[in-house]
Amino acid sequence: MSRQPYAPTPHSYVPNTALSATINLDEEVQLAENRAERDLQDSLAELFSILVTLDELEKAFLKDAVPEAEYAEICDRSLKQYKSLLADETVAKAFVGLEEFKAEWDLEVPRATERIRVGMPSTTISAAPAPVGAPAGSVANNGVLIAEATQEFITFLDAVKLGFLSKDQLHPLLSDVIQSVNRVTDKDFENRGKIVQWLITLNQMKATDELGEDQARELEMDIQQAYNGFKGTLS
Repeated sequence: MSRQPYAPTPHSYVPNTALSATINLDEEVQLAENRAERDLQDSLAELFSILVTLDELEKAFLKDAVPEAEYAEICDRSLKQYKSLLADETVAKAFVGLEEFKAEWDLEVPRATERIRVGMPSTTISAAPAPVGAPAGSVANNGVLIAEATQEFITFLDAVKLGFLSKDQLHPLLSDVIQSVNRVTDKDFENRGKIVQWLITLNQMKATDELGEDQARELEMDIQQAYNGFKGTLS
């Protein structure tokens, strides 16, 4: 008897028609039925890409594989794109939340998660390194930079006193404060950390959310103390 080249199919086998394909396998599968669905899928794909990019960027920066200026530029742009995409209500609803999105797509991006929580490049929230040749803990001997930092503090404190208490009003002003301070000194002066903590707090709020009365008083007091600490580095 000659050997069969394959195992014989039992005569008792009956195909399950319920498991049969119901589409024409020669036709291209459409992931979206209209432009709105296609735009939504594109936006979610962009968010996925941003998370992966940010995580790899953070790894590269920690390994000193990317220049500081390039890191800051890419990180800042990615964070802005992330926020811009989620400003669309349809996208935000489908996204649900960062943790939910990561779980759905099995994403492990701890460094990107932390960067999004903070809302700024690590070079922005940390004291800038002293210029080459300058001693550590130095202060820039530049009257223009000092005046700009002082003005940013005053502008922010005035905004709080005038009742500007929403995230989209305060976060940009406080970001200007920390960036101007970093251009003046690399000293970790007293209460500098409070600026960073409030930046994180504001970043985690929705754009239209407002601080309560008690929070506003605490914010004003903390930033005033940070301002005093900053001025102490100039003496």
